Amino acid sequence: MGTALKSTKIDLNSVRQRLELREGLLSPHATRSVNAVRAAIEEPSPIRTEFQRDRDRIIHTNSFRRLKHKSQVFVAPQGDHFTTRLTHVIEVSQVGRTIARGLNLNEDLVEAIGLGHDLGHTPFGHIGENVLDQMLPDGFHHSRHSVRLVTLLEKDGDGLNLTKHVVEGIRNHSKPEGEFLSREAVKNLSLEAQIVRISDALAYLAHDILDALRSDFIAINDLPKDAVRALGDRHSSRVNAVVQDVIESSWDCTGEVDSKETGEPWIRMSAEMGEIITDLRMFMFERFYHPISNSVEGRKAASIVAVLVEHFTRNPDLIPSWLKELSESDELAAADYVCGMTDNFALIAAEKIEPGLSDGVFQGRI
Repeated sequence: MGTALKSTKIDLNSVRQRLELREGLLSPHATRSVNAVRAAIEEPSPIRTEFQRDRDRIIHTNSFRRLKHKSQVFVAPQGDHFTTRLTHVIEVSQVGRTIARGLNLNEDLVEAIGLGHDLGHTPFGHIGENVLDQMLPDGFHHSRHSVRLVTLLEKDGDGLNLTKHVVEGIRNHSKPEGEFLSREAVKNLSLEAQIVRISDALAYLAHDILDALRSDFIAINDLPKDAVRALGDRHSSRVNAVVQDVIESSWDCTGEVDSKETGEPWIRMSAEMGEIITDLRMFMFERFYHPISNSVEGRKAASIVAVLVEHFTRNPDLIPSWLKELSESDELAAADYVCGMTDNFALIAAEKIEPGLSDGVFQGRI
């Protein structure tokens, strides 16, 4: 048998071709990897589709590895079970793949966008992001920086050369603080990118509620009563209820419903669920996200990011030379450098610049 295998010439390209043929069974509205385009043309992988290749490139980046030590909400959390930016993107990917599978859309594209959408986050999460947005002349947003990472900064300036479908999904995943579910807001996005956009909101709401309850920041009785009635009082029931609602409400995306009756398919919730989720998001911003940002730890984290950016802007020789060469100014190079820091690295670096800066707040964490 071993001799027969050795004498048989195997064309590994048949693996990718088989995977591409399976994509032919997806919804007519799904994005197919054979239509993927990259900024620089490459030979196809013999054993992976283009979107699987993108997923793997994202997972093997330094930026992805650093997410395990970047805040989700709590600043430099000490508890083992609090959500980090890494567990968040994994959960977004899992929720997104479940929705994509239910609607017969491209799971691999959803997974790649989901795993890559938050690569550009600063240390201390949105707290650091808000500081940079105020400090930089052109502002700052983590989604734009995620794109900058995958198209330029990763691999020491070579970028990842991801497909345009993945890059655009990463670029457009963010949502405003209030109502975010509308056909107009997603009209130019693939259905898979729309799935990640809605999965991001669902995942962070679910695990942030869990973290807020676990830390006694809020109590279950504090949550909006309509949300508890509709979603249940357990993490699993909250996720399951919304995922099922999205699949049912977006069923025209499967191609099994005449879209002439519903218009162009798009990923959405029912009107009732959309109202519940919007109210729940507003509650979390008011009772959890904003209070964390305005807490002693939040304000201290903001001052640390500001100190770091100011220091490296004044001392650009301390920034890696390859990074400086890719940046249009010392200020942008400093921002790029600080964005790549984990929470702990930022704490240590700031303490070296201003000894005692973290006293009384982050002692024991560096």
